[in-house]
Amino acid sequence: MIPKKNFSACTSMIVGKDASIDGSIMIARNEDSKASWPKNYVMHGHQDFSTSQIFKSPDNDFQLPLPQTKAKYSATPEWTDKFGLFEENGFNEYGVAMSATESTYTNDLVLGADPLIKNGIGEEAMITVVLPYVKTAREAISRLGAIIERYGTSESNGILFADQNEAWYMETAGGHQWVAQRIPDDGYAVIANQMAIQTIDFDDPDQFMWANGIREFVQTNHLNPDKSGSTFNFRRIFGTADLSDTYYNTPRVWYGLKLFSPEQSFSPTSQEMPFINRANRKLSVLDVQDFLSSHYQGTPYDPIGEGSEADKHHFRPISLAKTQEAHILQIRPSMPVDLAGIQWLAMGVAAQSSFVPFFAGATDTPAAYQNAHGTYTPGEAYWTYKLAGVLVDPHYIELGAKLKAVQTDLRTTFQQAVSHADQVGRQLNGPELANYLTMVNFNNAKTGLDAYQKLISELVTASTDSSPLNFKQDVNL
Repeated sequence: MIPKKNFSACTSMIVGKDASIDGSIMIARNEDSKASWPKNYVMHGHQDFSTSQIFKSPDNDFQLPLPQTKAKYSATPEWTDKFGLFEENGFNEYGVAMSATESTYTNDLVLGADPLIKNGIGEEAMITVVLPYVKTAREAISRLGAIIERYGTSESNGILFADQNEAWYMETAGGHQWVAQRIPDDGYAVIANQMAIQTIDFDDPDQFMWANGIREFVQTNHLNPDKSGSTFNFRRIFGTADLSDTYYNTPRVWYGLKLFSPEQSFSPTSQEMPFINRANRKLSVLDVQDFLSSHYQGTPYDPIGEGSEADKHHFRPISLAKTQEAHILQIRPSMPVDLAGIQWLAMGVAAQSSFVPFFAGATDTPAAYQNAHGTYTPGEAYWTYKLAGVLVDPHYIELGAKLKAVQTDLRTTFQQAVSHADQVGRQLNGPELANYLTMVNFNNAKTGLDAYQKLISELVTASTDSSPLNFKQDVNL
């Protein structure tokens, strides 16, 4: 059996509604852990219980009483729950989007004052115990914050939230500390396994939220390195800034700024890049897809580029073999809740997969996205997209163009499918709309899988002459 999940990766991006080309709010993340660890995509229906419910984690014995009403929500759990559910991202019936988590690290000074709690809440439980029980992004932060303050947390994490009005980023530190910052409507943020939130304005509760007593905790334990004592920089007080950050974390943030704010002149190893940024243009869902799929293209650091061998492997790329799935939770403006939310899912490695649009208002998910197996199984969504990448990997120069052509065609096809569904969906409501969106989602899933099955056939055929046992001979013999 593969060992317990390693909380060491992920790259996130958040886009405010005035920063996007169509007024959408977007929260997005690559879920990175193991090169072969399948994900499912499921829809949990609304439930009302007559008795109290209790959540019990199979990971670390964390337990929590739950409300008796549980909203419908989507999620992407792992193929096995032996190490926890890890539902990771989804929408609920009220249009709240949540992605959890971006793994981060608390510095040793803070951990000495407030150590992590072994049986506190962890990544694997956060979606499950928060998303079905909230109606706004702020309510979600308050709920998770209260859980952390009472029960503690076993990890340091960043969590993304959004609803039709706001996008937020929350960070936890130590066993019981947390803060959250609203992403400005005209801003965007890129986060990569390092504490990101900077100065907290405790006089502005509309833009910031925080744990009860966090200022007193910092003051009592002498944790603020600011000489003047006049600022409260969460990143500097609670986070890390060591050598590992400069080759594993900061280069990914640098590349995001290079793509969207090229006028900023930072180096890949800079520790001072801002959390909140403004792009040099309005950003689309395709821009976010490109970022999650990127691996330093156009720089010497691209692992499949033309740089030196040292440069090509110097920094950890954004899209890499250990990506389990990538998601963009897009909330479009001026639409009913069921139609507004789209959960774009790319199973496997984003650079080699395709983002398939799934409307949040559906009632079920395709069979190929459920009940995945831990070893390669034909027909399953995760393994289909993963297989195409595995076939391209040994012959990227020869076969990469075939993969790119399919990805390009699907991007256009899916944009057209979304546009058509919007036109039809605006004329429907209630169960009729839900049934229609479910059908659309099933069709979109089939379109992607059929295209990749055809691609796989072409890749296998094209690879047959690439064996090291081959021998060039005189055609006349």
